[in-house]
Amino acid sequence: MNIEYELKYHQIEENYWWFQARRDMVFRLVQDLKLPLAAPILEIGCSGGPLLQRLRATGYSDLTGIDVSEAGIAVAQQRGIPNVSCMDGTNLAFADNSFDLVVASDVLEHIGDEAQALREWTRVLRPGGQLLVFVPAFQFLWGKHDEVNQHFRRYTAAQLAEALDGAGLRVRRRSYWNVSLFFPTAAVRLLKRVLPKDDKPAKDDFFATPPLLNRVLSGLITAENRLLQALNAPVGVSVFALAAKPAA
Repeated sequence: MNIEYELKYHQIEENYWWFQARRDMVFRLVQDLKLPLAAPILEIGCSGGPLLQRLRATGYSDLTGIDVSEAGIAVAQQRGIPNVSCMDGTNLAFADNSFDLVVASDVLEHIGDEAQALREWTRVLRPGGQLLVFVPAFQFLWGKHDEVNQHFRRYTAAQLAEALDGAGLRVRRRSYWNVSLFFPTAAVRLLKRVLPKDDKPAKDDFFATPPLLNRVLSGLITAENRLLQALNAPVGVSVFALAAKPAA
């Protein structure tokens, strides 16, 4: 992630509609697992720690967060979030079988060696432990936003499931996310391919939104999240999967 985008990310991640809505979906999926409040949970790519804050406020007591961004970890520490550290997600400094749940939201696409990352995430899971992964969906949606974010790839649900299966995990659920904005996003991305080439420097898609629009978009995707707790979507801007490490 380039430095300019990284600084912007930490400034907007707490209140920007997209981050709010994704965090809401992750939180709902974690809640649906009905883990004991003392269950050890690791968030890979915790950034400034807003998800850890919400989990902690709900009563989860054994939380750990890591991120490759020193700036992100500094923000988390400034917020008083304990047990966060700067660490490479492909080389975890944790013992085998340490966590009941590992969460990685929009991390895997940043890692060149996908298989190594998934092996590490699986290694630190306890037998029967679960991995929750969010990634951007569909390679045909590739755009300048992916370039700025230094993504290596986007995924279909089948590709994500295949990667998890290759790490020895059993996929329990897979679904697309952010369905409401899939068709507008696809239209814009595909239109840009037929328009004259834009030689301007690549920019991310996090455009400034007035407070009212920010609330509307956050509310729209949050309402969709309630449906996705029970239903799997066939398309979306992102895709997520929940997979378990075999108990034996």
